[in-house]
Amino acid sequence: GAGGWSPLVSDKYQWLQIDLGERMEVTAVATQGGYGSSDWVTSYILMFSDGGRNWKQYRREESISGFPGNTNADSVVHYRLQPPFEARFLRFLPLAWNPKGRIGMRIEVYGCAYRSEMVNFDGKSSLLYTFNQKSVSPTKDVISLKFKTRQTDGILLHREGQNGKHITLELVKGKLILSLNSGHASLSSPDAHVTLTLGSLLDDQHWHSVLIELLNSHVNFTVDRHTQHFQAKGESSYLDLDYEISFGGIPGHGKSVAFPHKNFHGCFENLYYNGVDIIDLSKKHKPQIHLMGNVFFSCSQPQNVPVTFLSSRSYLALPGTPGEDKVSVTFQFRTWNRAGLLLTTQLQHGPGALVLVLNDGKLQLSLSQPGHPARDVTTGAGLSDGQWHSVSLSLKGNHLSVMVDGEAATVAHSLRGRIDSGDTYYWGGCPDSRSGPGCGDPLAGFQGCLRLISIGDKAVDPITVQQGAFGSFRDLQIDTCGLMDRCLPSYCEHGGECSQSWDTFSCDCAHTGYTGATCHSSLYEQSCEAHKHRGNSSGLYYIDSDGSGPLGPALVYCNMTEDTTWTSVQHNGSHLARVKSSNGESPHPVFFKYTASMDQLQAIIDRADHCQQELAFHCKKSRLSASHDGTPVSWWVGRTNETHTYWGGSLPDAQKCACGLQGNCLDSQYYCNCDAARNEWTSDTVVLSHKEHLPVTQVAMRDTGQPHSEAAYALGPLLCWGDNSFWNSASFNTETSYLHFPTFRGELSADVSFFFKTTAPSGVFVENLGITDFIRLELHAPAEVTFSFDVGNGRCEVTVRSPTPFNDNRWHHVRAERNVKEASLQVDQLPSKTQPAPADGHARLQLNSQLFVGGTATRQRGFLGCIRSLRLNGLALDLEERATMTPGVEPGCPGHCSSYGHLCRNGGRCRERPRGIACDCAFSAYDGPFCESEISAYFGTGSSVIYNFQEHSNYTFSKNSSSFAALFHEDLTLAGEMATLSFRTTGTPSLLLYVSSFYEEYLSVILAPNGSLQIRYKLDRHQEPDVFNFGFKNLADGQLHQVKIHRDAALVSVEV
Repeated sequence: GAGGWSPLVSDKYQWLQIDLGERMEVTAVATQGGYGSSDWVTSYILMFSDGGRNWKQYRREESISGFPGNTNADSVVHYRLQPPFEARFLRFLPLAWNPKGRIGMRIEVYGCAYRSEMVNFDGKSSLLYTFNQKSVSPTKDVISLKFKTRQTDGILLHREGQNGKHITLELVKGKLILSLNSGHASLSSPDAHVTLTLGSLLDDQHWHSVLIELLNSHVNFTVDRHTQHFQAKGESSYLDLDYEISFGGIPGHGKSVAFPHKNFHGCFENLYYNGVDIIDLSKKHKPQIHLMGNVFFSCSQPQNVPVTFLSSRSYLALPGTPGEDKVSVTFQFRTWNRAGLLLTTQLQHGPGALVLVLNDGKLQLSLSQPGHPARDVTTGAGLSDGQWHSVSLSLKGNHLSVMVDGEAATVAHSLRGRIDSGDTYYWGGCPDSRSGPGCGDPLAGFQGCLRLISIGDKAVDPITVQQGAFGSFRDLQIDTCGLMDRCLPSYCEHGGECSQSWDTFSCDCAHTGYTGATCHSSLYEQSCEAHKHRGNSSGLYYIDSDGSGPLGPALVYCNMTEDTTWTSVQHNGSHLARVKSSNGESPHPVFFKYTASMDQLQAIIDRADHCQQELAFHCKKSRLSASHDGTPVSWWVGRTNETHTYWGGSLPDAQKCACGLQGNCLDSQYYCNCDAARNEWTSDTVVLSHKEHLPVTQVAMRDTGQPHSEAAYALGPLLCWGDNSFWNSASFNTETSYLHFPTFRGELSADVSFFFKTTAPSGVFVENLGITDFIRLELHAPAEVTFSFDVGNGRCEVTVRSPTPFNDNRWHHVRAERNVKEASLQVDQLPSKTQPAPADGHARLQLNSQLFVGGTATRQRGFLGCIRSLRLNGLALDLEERATMTPGVEPGCPGHCSSYGHLCRNGGRCRERPRGIACDCAFSAYDGPFCESEISAYFGTGSSVIYNFQEHSNYTFSKNSSSFAALFHEDLTLAGEMATLSFRTTGTPSLLLYVSSFYEEYLSVILAPNGSLQIRYKLDRHQEPDVFNFGFKNLADGQLHQVKIHRDAALVSVEV
């Protein structure tokens, strides 16, 4: 239509209020600018209320409150509300408008009629519903209702059964707790008592919806938009309870409930039990309903007017009661912030002042009087918990008292002189013009809500303040408490602890095994193979097979050998287990518990190239394989709880032990030594290597019923080698080639990690697009890796720059993470770069196209080179499998020594393998996987080792000498050498080392009779040798000493 709303003054304290006449379901809103003008609103807040008081802000997402408005005066911006809400009154509050015009709005509201039945409990009343046994569905119970209250605690519903079994829904400190007691006598059962907690700040006097679905042992619990699921293990059923359920309280203090509780004080709406309208039955006084106390069928509750302090610059200035010889103030506050100024006032007659602050969650009162030392009183604790806290402060005569939540501070100071009330009280902060005690304080202003303010025993009505008739203010929202719980739902992953302030939350990741702003990233390597390629030696390590996925880290032993890297997982039964049937009964099987959970074990086994477990049997008149009628007498149970009767490195269908496969059993007609059932101890060793069945969880040997029959067995640890994702790689040979995978699902937290190597100056590693959202990782320039994305707040970019180029054909590791708090990028060991996410912006990354690896949807800026070990949110992508069927991309990628060759130490040489490297220690005085273990020998008296480096035509070899002819070619002349050796001895004199040529030149290292070291060089056979003496101590003292000799032509340096 023509016209529209345009207030006289354009500021952020204007609003347009709509009365729908009755409560309606509001499903959409649409806005336009003022007709034929330059007046339009570019963003606004929508608030709603049942009775025109106590407003609530509608939030589009968990964090976003504002609505996008118009960009001109005429086009309509329509917004569908997901979810819709019910209200009678709406308020549109402009936040920003066309800078060249004023506020101007035309508004349309869409919705439907809303039917509701209400019941009101006064905190002493309750309602008991007794139902017909036939009407009870034996498979499912569904309870739905809406409630609103200003009390923090109260019982909403309760139902009980035999043996203390009960279900209770209770409001505790503004959160809803569903308690399920299965009535099992054994409290050791984990499901004996379960509590599910949902919601927060539910005492805000607004409607909240609850849905409880009970399906035998499965429970779904939903509050507003958040759901928790619980699946009971074992035989628990939450359905076989008594045929009555009470709402609003527990009538006559139930037989099973031992905990103290309060009845509910507030309203229910549309209360249904399995589709039955309980409130309608109550109104009609049906016999199934029994009402106790005062129960009303309308919802009118006394309103109080909260005030929200939106920013650290907010303040509320209220006139005092000048002339009174006392100060008396009461109020209530709620906040998450641990510090902030609550109240300051200048006392009459002189420079005295009273300042009340929140500091570290405690209340601190400072009173300064001229000529007297300042007085400080601290009281209360944990006051920044988001709950309402009441404060009462009085100074009269020479008496000072402060009460928090009804508890007086343990101080009744005697004051000097008379105290007179100040003329202005500043709440939550100070105007810019004012300086004085409490203002300009290092403690910022208060952010949170205040209500029930009274000064000098007179209640303050904030509505008169809002209308400009009383006091003054800045940055306030009046008649609403805008406090929100940023820890609901908690974005802290893996058990991180969430804490919050007014505008942000933070996660404490201590003892979780994870790190980052939301505890998303694992602190540990993904496998022993990854530990080995960080240069780590054998030992106990934590590995996290699924990275940032749900499985936690597991403690394993990594055994690094020259050829393979073994992962060993221990269990609780590594000793020999004897099986002896006492009194003819079948012996109890032993259950093996591993140091990792079954899910962790499955992840380790799935990633490995090969796994095995060794079982050693010892038997005397006790068989392994089937008896004559074919029934198995021994078996083992694997990961999936299936029973297996095959033994040893055989196929799952064969029943042969190792000796049966090799054909060397003691009795050739049996396939296992034990099956001969001899009257002496025999043994069988079997190696189980069928990956899908491992690990062994139970072993049963039942053939011990005969007299004198005995058996024993020992199960070794689970051993696995190889990591099929660490070396999984693909080579991209053209700029237009790429691999594609299903859409990446990383709405709230996403991490991408991989290795790359290239000689190209730029190229896109990974890209996934949405309608407007996207995520991309690329080599932007030879020395720049860039991580860019958009979740609806505009493009965000994080770049890591290196002093040396990345396109050096070596492997480089990239790890990018984006969560609701920040984005981070790390390349190799360079400093990590992070970028914080905008506060109260969009949080969800919504992608819908395929994930492109090594290229883009436009086939431009593709990557040339290799990508390896690509993982998204901890899940490895199989690049090799995809590459085999993609033109322009080849599976695998050669050339690892340029990146990992430095791991081969002490002269070891790097040798390429298809998956990784091996260190060849043949030319080193060391061995081990990285040529780091010293090779040493013990020499008895008169023994020596001789190496011949070059064969002389007339030189004959002794048979224990070794030929290194390949090392040195003919006519070798050394212009210099380096020699190192370590020794430990108490014997003197000793020849440690003697190197000679065929031309009588030599180097010798000798311990003299007195233990001093002597080094002799003879480089010219016509001259006497040069002798170096090191007599500074006796080196034959049984300690380890090292000698390093370095000669360059005639210059010799020696280090001892």
